[in-house]
Amino acid sequence: MIRVMLVDDHALVRMGFRMLLGDAQIEVVAEADCGEDACKLYPQHKPDVVVMDLTMPGMGGLEAVRRLIAQEPKIRILCLSAHEDTAHPQRVLKAGALGYLAKRSAPEALIEAVTAVSRGKRYLDPETAKALAVAQIEGDSNPSEALSEREFSVFLQLARGATVAQIAENLKLSPSTVGTHLYNIKQKLGASNQSEITLVALRWGLIEA
Repeated sequence: MIRVMLVDDHALVRMGFRMLLGDAQIEVVAEADCGEDACKLYPQHKPDVVVMDLTMPGMGGLEAVRRLIAQEPKIRILCLSAHEDTAHPQRVLKAGALGYLAKRSAPEALIEAVTAVSRGKRYLDPETAKALAVAQIEGDSNPSEALSEREFSVFLQLARGATVAQIAENLKLSPSTVGTHLYNIKQKLGASNQSEITLVALRWGLIEA
């Protein structure tokens, strides 16, 4: 039986996933509502697959993926997202996640994705795979691609309205380091303040309105 840890800040979503997976004889052995708790719980349960939502309070899913992989390089992570952009799947797959599933996908796709990732296979839902292929062929890019991995994490937190102090706490960085990232982000995106950073993120579908 495949053993799964669910990481999502919505209890109803976790309950729905747990029921769906249970019907397919996939056992949910742990649940977390934030990336911080996921990092704490993983060593205790060592699930076959971590199903990770990307948009959560605190450090968020992308940072949690990075930390879990640093903790256990062979970990198998399936990321879920409601975002329609190509930056999120590119970033999490580059960070080491094995799979990416858009939340708009049919319920049975979750079973298929978890099964594939549990076997060490890469999984992308068809729509996301198509979007990534088209973006590569047409050379489409969004401004966030100019950002480093750490800058992208800080950028997402800024876009959602977090302060420098909150970002420093969430990402375990010093305020001065966050300040340096903020300066670089504004320079690279041509943004003069946090509101303009938010507008860039909204325009490219990196956060929800």
